[in-house]
Amino acid sequence: MSQNNFIPVNEPLLNGNEEKYLVECIRTGWISSEGPFIKQFETQFSARVGRKYGVAVSNGSVALDVAVVALGIGPGDEVIIPTFTIISCAAAVVRSGAIPVLVDCDPITWNMDVDQIEARITPRTKAIMVVHIFGLPVDIDPLLTLARNHGLKIIEDAAEMHGQTYKGQPCGSFGDISTFSFYPNKHITTGEGGMIMTNDPILAEKCRSLRNLCFKPEQRFVHDELGWNFRMTNLQAALGIAQLERLDEFVQIKRRMGKRYSKLLANTKGLQLPLGKTDFADNIYWVYALVLDNNVPFDAKEAMSRLSQHSIGTRPFFWPMHEQPVFQKMGLFSGESHPVAERIARRGFYIPSGMALTDEQIERSVTAVKGILQ
Repeated sequence: MSQNNFIPVNEPLLNGNEEKYLVECIRTGWISSEGPFIKQFETQFSARVGRKYGVAVSNGSVALDVAVVALGIGPGDEVIIPTFTIISCAAAVVRSGAIPVLVDCDPITWNMDVDQIEARITPRTKAIMVVHIFGLPVDIDPLLTLARNHGLKIIEDAAEMHGQTYKGQPCGSFGDISTFSFYPNKHITTGEGGMIMTNDPILAEKCRSLRNLCFKPEQRFVHDELGWNFRMTNLQAALGIAQLERLDEFVQIKRRMGKRYSKLLANTKGLQLPLGKTDFADNIYWVYALVLDNNVPFDAKEAMSRLSQHSIGTRPFFWPMHEQPVFQKMGLFSGESHPVAERIARRGFYIPSGMALTDEQIERSVTAVKGILQ
């Protein structure tokens, strides 16, 4: 198959007001982090998520860095996180000087196993980082109860959850602080970018200060603390506003894509498909993920290689935190085993799932997936 027919794993839709708003930035000269689209994006996205305050930053990973530090988490503290997630979650904890404490994931939803969390709480535990994975939210209510009972903070990583709800409430509206990513494969993209959200005005101000090098308000270039330059640009925010205008449409597109894949792949031997719904949410299929059954005689790496030969783009699942070489070198997670995450990391991958995916591309992808399993 010619590479001209290659189906990318993700392609965003940028055919709304993106060009119009970007041109406005250029014509007015507002291209830096000082431009008016920043505050508009923060305000509009906060309203959509049901939060009082939004703090726009340069990407979703640094949103986690700021969130952890803003909550006062530091050396000697522990934060419970899933082992099956992107490294940004653990890295934010480690960089603060705190210790990430891991739980395995559920084999059906791939989200953190809520039932494992209470046993991991110690007197040093300061927070639980809730990470919603791939399209279904974590069961939040039991975690909010745990947090209240043990005096813990909740950090909600909703990077993949734009437009998703939990029991009718927007993901990203729970806990003390939440974060989003606007990377190009997200439902809303700003190219790179992220958002920190909270209902606490003091916490919001702390995040704004950390985002902007901790300049003293009364005297610029004088600093009582060390912060970062994690500012979002006006250009990025302009993109974000245009994308946010179409979020409901994008969620519908993703759900339609997911349902079509599930219908076409139903009863395909050797595959675990994404769960369509839980008691508290319908899947928004941030990506369309597959896990090979144990009886399939090859792993995800081989499956992706075979699909590449058919010009089908793929991505692997997250690699577990306890198996990350960088953390092993630090002496973290020694001797830990989390078998569900270990298995799906080796047998899971996702197929083209972008907003611009066509029905013809879905059908070609399905044909290729079925072909490599025969």
